[in-house]
Amino acid sequence: MRLLVAMMKHETNTFSPVPTDLGRFEDWLLHRGNAAASALRGTNTPFAAYLDLAEEAGADIVTPIAAEAMPSAPVQAAAYEAMVEAILEPLARGGIDAALLDLHGAMVAEGEDDGEGGLLARMRQIAPDLPIAVACDLHCNLTARMVENCNVLVGYKTYPHIDMYESGEQAGRILLRALAGEVKPIMAWGQAPLLAQTLCMGTDDAPMGPIQEMARREESGAVLAATVFGGFPLADIADAGLSAVVVADGDNSAAEAARDRLLDAAWQEHEAFAYGGRPLAEALAEAKSIEEGPVILLDHADNVGSGGTQDCMTVIEALFDAGLDDVAVAGVCDPEAVAEMAAAGVGTEVTLDLGGKTDMPSIGRRGEPLNLTGRVKALTDGCWIVRGPMYTGVEVNTGPTALLQVGGVEIVVTSKHHEPWDLGIFTNNGIDPRERRYLLLKSRIHYRAGFAPLAKATIRCDGTGVTTSDNGQLDFHKVRRPIYPLDRTAAFET
Repeated sequence: MRLLVAMMKHETNTFSPVPTDLGRFEDWLLHRGNAAASALRGTNTPFAAYLDLAEEAGADIVTPIAAEAMPSAPVQAAAYEAMVEAILEPLARGGIDAALLDLHGAMVAEGEDDGEGGLLARMRQIAPDLPIAVACDLHCNLTARMVENCNVLVGYKTYPHIDMYESGEQAGRILLRALAGEVKPIMAWGQAPLLAQTLCMGTDDAPMGPIQEMARREESGAVLAATVFGGFPLADIADAGLSAVVVADGDNSAAEAARDRLLDAAWQEHEAFAYGGRPLAEALAEAKSIEEGPVILLDHADNVGSGGTQDCMTVIEALFDAGLDDVAVAGVCDPEAVAEMAAAGVGTEVTLDLGGKTDMPSIGRRGEPLNLTGRVKALTDGCWIVRGPMYTGVEVNTGPTALLQVGGVEIVVTSKHHEPWDLGIFTNNGIDPRERRYLLLKSRIHYRAGFAPLAKATIRCDGTGVTTSDNGQLDFHKVRRPIYPLDRTAAFET
């Protein structure tokens, strides 16, 4: 048996100004051929699970590409075609018995709003009967083309995503059982009219936690896998939003019934999936009143893990104005500032314009740097291995990185984008986050993977950025309507 194992992942924010060329994939994860297996074996990824399953089955493996980029603007057409063609090429040569794919589910490319559906449809054009299993992110915007062009589709049930390996193992094992004639997977899927806010999808919280537990309970009897996708709401495409897919062993009625129960349960909680913010000054005043740290300050509107520029200075400036002290910040992406600090050297006092290098036309904002005077405390190459529970074993490279100390505030300044979900963003730069009263993180929910065990409290800080949870700042044109909360509940009453 010969199995194709491939990864092509990007969570696309159609409001983001951060370009997505092939270099952006190279900045995070891009390997071809045998190097893909070597880089990802033993990691907490679906790709690694597929490798283990293939070896367990005694199969030969073909690994044409493993590619993932930090979320950003739509994938440039040339980059999309390069990745798709890499996956199609071994199919065109022939001799592939099945494919195991590690996808995201929310990729938008130039000229192709359904990046994963487009890939799968083209695979089936070459090999119409090819058995295909897919593992997708919890933030997948599920489409008909995705479901119609594969045999098994399973998604993560955790956010932060600490079950990536398990999801790949579940999808791959179902397909291998089907190849052995043990099961006959069929799928039923559907969407809810709900553009759920990512900030309300943490699976340690309601409503998403109980809904994912319900999905786990559905996996019995004829039901082989049940997934509820929260969707990615910052993609202005027709299929953005919450959905569900159920894989059953030859029993379509069981799959449909489970799907309907899951979608009904999610819709019953639709109001809880909408985020309501508060003034930034009020949030920081609450933070200042908490004496025991670390206190997590979430700059969630500038979360690069959802496509943010990671150089909005609104919350950082506000914490200076509020007089917060003993703060570590992760991080600001500003390669120009890093170069200035590297030229100055460790221990040198510098005055520079930090951040604010990127305009955000989709929300009508220009970049606004913050002029700061501080000391260059450390310089590193920005490389470390993730030891926490999310992306365990994967190498991070934030590029040349500097630590700027301004009074009682230490700011990690990177040359490449990276969402802080692992302690390494601090420890690799000489900071012990356990010893700080405040940790300001440009993150949304993934920070919990590494930092939740440390936190004495978490304060959401509503700053500025293209990952805002305020729909009033975003101009949607393509998403299906009516959809909550863009349309209020009355629009769904019959």
